[in-house]
Amino acid sequence: MNASKISRRWLLNSLGMTIGILVVLIIVLSLAVRGYTYNGIQTAIDSRSEELTNIFADYGRRSPKEFSKAGRQYVENFPGKESMELMVFNSSGKVINTSLGFAPDENEQMPDYKAALQSRNGYGTWTGKLSSGEKVMAVTRVLHSDTGDFVGGIRYVVSLSAADWQIFVIVLMLMAAGLVVIALVMLSSRYFMRSILTPIKEIGSTAKRIAQGDFNARIENIPNNDEVGELCETINDMAKELDTAERMKNDFISSVSHELRTPLTAIKGWGETLQGGGLDPKNFNKGMDVIIKETERLSGMVEELLDFSRMQSGRMTLTMDRIDILAELGEAVYMFSERAKTEGKFLLYEEPAMLSPVLGDVNRLRQVFVNILDNALKYTGRGGTINVAANEAEGFIQVTIGDDGCGIPEKHLPNVKKKFYKANQTVRGSGIGLALADEIMTLHSGSLDIESTEGVGTVVTITIPTIQKLRDHLQEEQEKKQMEERKMNDDSAT
Repeated sequence: MNASKISRRWLLNSLGMTIGILVVLIIVLSLAVRGYTYNGIQTAIDSRSEELTNIFADYGRRSPKEFSKAGRQYVENFPGKESMELMVFNSSGKVINTSLGFAPDENEQMPDYKAALQSRNGYGTWTGKLSSGEKVMAVTRVLHSDTGDFVGGIRYVVSLSAADWQIFVIVLMLMAAGLVVIALVMLSSRYFMRSILTPIKEIGSTAKRIAQGDFNARIENIPNNDEVGELCETINDMAKELDTAERMKNDFISSVSHELRTPLTAIKGWGETLQGGGLDPKNFNKGMDVIIKETERLSGMVEELLDFSRMQSGRMTLTMDRIDILAELGEAVYMFSERAKTEGKFLLYEEPAMLSPVLGDVNRLRQVFVNILDNALKYTGRGGTINVAANEAEGFIQVTIGDDGCGIPEKHLPNVKKKFYKANQTVRGSGIGLALADEIMTLHSGSLDIESTEGVGTVVTITIPTIQKLRDHLQEEQEKKQMEERKMNDDSAT
């Protein structure tokens, strides 16, 4: 249905315009041919009638009777009697001789004769139909004596039937040529529309399958390199991305379900054990510690999911304040020191003497440090080392957290900061931690960069501007804006 609508619009617009142009062109050419043909006939008659000026030059001093006699001789000796009819008028306006040999109908109208009588130069012309229905062109020349008396006249009449037939044939030829052009345009349009409508139909069916959840649907017959081909490739890329996102979403749901099930199982198990009673104080306290730790773990996962939801909807807000990033980094390292010892790993921190203050949300920045340190410990084997360092250069503070763990394969590295993406499905985690950390750093006008080599390790660099750097940037923006305003004012004054 949509294809037929497009075809109708194409026919109404393109083909309709073509037909309109051809009709106008045929009409103009037909009129031009008619005018050219009639002008040629008019010129031929005029050239014949101008002979009277020479032939009857001295008849201004002769009598009408002498003109009538000479007029009969002129008609008898006229060489073009086959192509045109001649009539000779006497001084009374009566036809006294014709090249056809018989007198014309007395009721026949002769507007050219009347026009010649009223004209100063004795010339009159007329194109129209006779009482018989024949279309003719007539020219009349009248002569006057030296005293101004009417001596007589000669009328030239040419039938336009043959000329009109030629014009009709030419018009038919023009119409035939127009029909050929329309046929060629229709064939070309049909091929062109088919080259568009066929992929559009396939695009529609493929898009419908994608909308129904079939992300493996692809457009197979992609046309040549044009806009339609680019659209087909874009839809295929979209389907591929949707398929990847669907798999990532399913992996995310599976991972989160597993992550939630583990602490819930521990909490339920120890809860049932404690409910049974009969435990000594040591085991009771152990069970309560497990319940509290797993509850905190659950709370952290829920909070991470809430943060991700805020990030997706653009509702993540920051409480900006002047903070000592060195203190927050030190506290985060301290939080993981005991865990590193328990897991048999080395957490080394090269603490600088002092760093410039930054403008940020203390809880969000701590969340970034915790997330990166947690990943470093998760992906580093027993006996491995995690190095933490911080430095300041050119108005930016850089915190680097590197490990000698399993590393990230090169094919996964460009996607690790995408939501739901997990390069290693065997390690616990929801796959949204790095996406959150990257978003938080972006909101702080900073960045989070990851460099990794599989089997060697990973280095994460967290960059954030100092307060002074932000102030300088803000001042530069204000000065730039003021310069633009002054320039606009100067241009207005000019």
